[in-house]
Amino acid sequence: MTEVLVSSTAAKGMQHDISAGSHKLIADAGKDIGGNESGPNPHELLLASLGACTSMTLKVFAQRRGWQLDEVRVKLQEEMIEDPAVPGKKIARITRDIEVKGELSQEQKDTLKSIADKCPIHKILVDSKQIVTNLAALN
Repeated sequence: MTEVLVSSTAAKGMQHDISAGSHKLIADAGKDIGGNESGPNPHELLLASLGACTSMTLKVFAQRRGWQLDEVRVKLQEEMIEDPAVPGKKIARITRDIEVKGELSQEQKDTLKSIADKCPIHKILVDSKQIVTNLAALN
């Protein structure tokens, strides 16, 4: 099981401390909603997670096949668009542009493109999911 702790205090405004294993990160909100922009916002963190997972999945896949994949760059953008199924409703659309560097045939590149959708974070985002929320008072 993966576990991450996110905590805030009144003194830090919208800034949140994130502990993920032995790693420490900061998330914050934009100034337009009371943050100080001292770290990525939650949407940026989500996109970063998808980008890192995509790159790592491609690197592992290529490595196991002995392919020369020297570098992967993943650029992600999120925008709100009209839901084609429900007029008037907005949905998030994430665009993922992947660039690869290495001695790769077109067939290998096409395979890597299809493997990108197999990254675990991609699957979490597009598959059915369940989020259970519990609330308790801090003492």
